[in-house]
Amino acid sequence: MKTRNYTPEMKERAVRMLVEAKDDYPSTWSAIKAIAPKIGCTPETLRSWHKKHIDKTIPAKIQAQSQAERIKELERENKELKQANEIIRKAAAFFGPGGNRPQTLVMVQFIDENKSIYGIPAICRVLPIAPSTYYRTKDLNDNPEKRSQRSQHDDFYLNEIKRIWKDSKCRYGTRKVWQQLKAEGIHPARCTVERLMRQHGMQGVWRGKGKITTKSRDDQKRADDLVNRNFNAHRPNQLWVADFTYIKTLSGWVYTAFIIDVFARAIVGWKVSDRMNTDMVMAALNQAIADRNHPKDVIHHSDRGVQYLSIRYTDKMADSGVIASVGTTGDSYDNALAETANGLYKTEVIEYLKQQWQGVSDVELATLEWVDWFNKTRIHSTIGYVSPFEFERRYYDSLCESDKAA
Repeated sequence: MKTRNYTPEMKERAVRMLVEAKDDYPSTWSAIKAIAPKIGCTPETLRSWHKKHIDKTIPAKIQAQSQAERIKELERENKELKQANEIIRKAAAFFGPGGNRPQTLVMVQFIDENKSIYGIPAICRVLPIAPSTYYRTKDLNDNPEKRSQRSQHDDFYLNEIKRIWKDSKCRYGTRKVWQQLKAEGIHPARCTVERLMRQHGMQGVWRGKGKITTKSRDDQKRADDLVNRNFNAHRPNQLWVADFTYIKTLSGWVYTAFIIDVFARAIVGWKVSDRMNTDMVMAALNQAIADRNHPKDVIHHSDRGVQYLSIRYTDKMADSGVIASVGTTGDSYDNALAETANGLYKTEVIEYLKQQWQGVSDVELATLEWVDWFNKTRIHSTIGYVSPFEFERRYYDSLCESDKAA
């Protein structure tokens, strides 16, 4: 192929057009690539013409100065990159794992702790927050009266939500916190409670599946099923349900027996033991009879466990005027309400408070505290979001009002 010759005039014109047009392109090289085909030369040829032009027209001292400035600029950029990487490492440790955008208040806290080292603008270039957002947030924190009405309401509701949630030892979820707020005369929307609890990492406990502990004997004599899965009562001491559950501890298996009054879901008797025997359930029964002042004609419903069908246990009920009722099919539905209480106990005490229990003593102490809270404070959806003892008090108050009216 014959090499094309370019006259000095063509070279000068090509370089002049490049100099005049390069400001219209992102870079000199992009301008060269755009202009060279129009002139009829390769981009590399035009680049060499341009370089010779610069060498002729710009003194070497100025070129050296420009090169020094470029090196200085590169050093500055390198320093900024190192600083940004250091900020990112600190921020990753501060915010923890996860790819979600950190909350504004959390980023403001990080900036406050590191602004003396890096400066606010440098940190804001790395984090997804503008300096104006940082300064506005700080101003609103220092001057709460400038905050929006919704934000001020959120502050009030958040304090009340935290109080109720902590009083429940962090067991309550959105529904129960919301109901307790309403009971105290505070009326936020449920979605507001849900939003604030989610934003501030407050969550209630969740119930899981339990394990069947009933050991029955089909040939053992037992009472009829007087409940037939209808767990309703119109007054206290009309229907009790009994059951027990198991706890794995470092010293071996521990068992907790409960007796629940169906009317208000109150726990009227309980016992923690390291033996799954008649003595354990008998202790819970004795407590229930004594605490309830020896009620007559109360139905006591249990599953077909051998402990509840023992001669000593059935004789104790008969002597105390307690009517025995035993489930027929032997599954959890025949004693569903007691199974529910066991599930709450496992969720709110055993699985929630500790990963490892030592033995009977620490389980017994935790159960004592939970039963007291359960009866006197914990709200229940099935009885109108009040505590069991409060529900019973209202019942007896209504009887007194009826007597006065009569």
